[in-house]
Amino acid sequence: MSAESHPTLPPVRLHSDAELARDALGAPLFARAVRLARWAGPATRVGVGGELAADQLPAAAAHLGLDTDDEDAAGYASQAWRVAVDTGLVDVTEPEEDADAEGAAEAGEEAGEGPYGTAAPGEDLALVTGGTPGDVLGLWRAALEAVLADAAVPDLEDLVDALDAGGEIDFDRLDWNPGREADFLDEVLANLYLLTVTEGGASDRPIPLPVLAASMVVPDGMGEPTDAVLEQVSDAMMRLDDQFRQLAPIGLVEFRPVDEELMAQADEDVPRGGREADDEDVSRYGMVRLTPLGLYGIRARMLEAGVDAPAVGELAGKGADALLDAVSSYPERAAQAEIEQWMAGREPADAVAELLAAARGDDEGGPLRRLRCQQALALAGPEAEPAVRSVLDEAELGGLARVWLAEHGAADVPAPAPEMVFWLTVDTIAAQLAADGETEELPLLMETLTAHHTGFFDQVWRVEHPSTVQVLEAMGRLHPDRRTAKEARKAAFKARSRRP
Repeated sequence: MSAESHPTLPPVRLHSDAELARDALGAPLFARAVRLARWAGPATRVGVGGELAADQLPAAAAHLGLDTDDEDAAGYASQAWRVAVDTGLVDVTEPEEDADAEGAAEAGEEAGEGPYGTAAPGEDLALVTGGTPGDVLGLWRAALEAVLADAAVPDLEDLVDALDAGGEIDFDRLDWNPGREADFLDEVLANLYLLTVTEGGASDRPIPLPVLAASMVVPDGMGEPTDAVLEQVSDAMMRLDDQFRQLAPIGLVEFRPVDEELMAQADEDVPRGGREADDEDVSRYGMVRLTPLGLYGIRARMLEAGVDAPAVGELAGKGADALLDAVSSYPERAAQAEIEQWMAGREPADAVAELLAAARGDDEGGPLRRLRCQQALALAGPEAEPAVRSVLDEAELGGLARVWLAEHGAADVPAPAPEMVFWLTVDTIAAQLAADGETEELPLLMETLTAHHTGFFDQVWRVEHPSTVQVLEAMGRLHPDRRTAKEARKAAFKARSRRP
């Protein structure tokens, strides 16, 4: 997860630490690791790598309530044990390998015994019930790292196929590079995170596996993918199917695997981006969704990698200037959520006065700051009226103040001067351009703002606003009335010519 590939991300809406800790304790793999840590005792034997002795795996599986007749039960128990060891829930003392012990070790191995080390519950196990939610999440994150490391390793079938005549793994034949595989998985999770947070902070909609695979393979700007690219997407999809199966038990994702029937059909096409397909058809190719716990975990890893991954609520303790600067780049819903949390912790009148002060400025970001300020002011009640009235005579804020007072039914609101109306119109359109670009709704806004002003373009080009030329050029392109659009282009020419 490099800071270069995702320098700034939309803000994510996270659950509280208490809720996330409950989710962590409920994740099947983590819960099994905790149970095995409590089960460990003087009779527990481990191998050189801290792994549980093979003849103890059935007892461990039975303790976990797994069906010991299931051929996968021992594997589940072994994985849970590895997580317990890697997170410090279990302390192991590995068998000694010194020269004095070598003969005894060989004798023990011939007899089907040792060499074995011992295991016992670790100090960190107490944090599960006696620690803070942050302590629990720290343990879960350690477990996540262990699972991610396992997920980046080729499956057993590929490893067996890569064995050479001497029984050693031929890594060239396997075509496996540990660093490359870890980077691939990191990038997959970063893309999944981005797809999740782009829509308002946290989307509940699962992502089709072909879409995620295509985000890793299809070059930017490519139209219809070639057959070779589609084959790469299919290969990536199968790779992700295996990895997400491993990541689901730790609570990172909710995953619907690829339909086994489709996997058996080698010549079946992966759905193309523009191909018609109903939801059921797409879901057969696999669906994945980051859980709230997964969002927390991936964001934490991104922060460690130097990626700017903001979370809604982080600005609650900062000033209005920091708030307006930050939410200017947020999607609408995320900006609203951040503003609501900021307002909730302050006296309304003081908050409004601070917001209005931060909204001033003739810099390029000013229009969007004032738009977000207006969004924040909508949350304030009558107690904010004195602060709003105090800026009625200001060129930059007077129009905004009048709009707020009128919407709240205030009396004695002075009519704005024509210059203020024109300035506010330019500021409003500039803010919309900065927030969303040239949207389908913008022409209607332009028409509404100019419809009731005779000779609008004869006056607006004189407005002393840094975005006057930009706004008039946009109106010349987008205004739905062709005659009015032509007037806007003429006004834009005049505005450009009067500038030094």
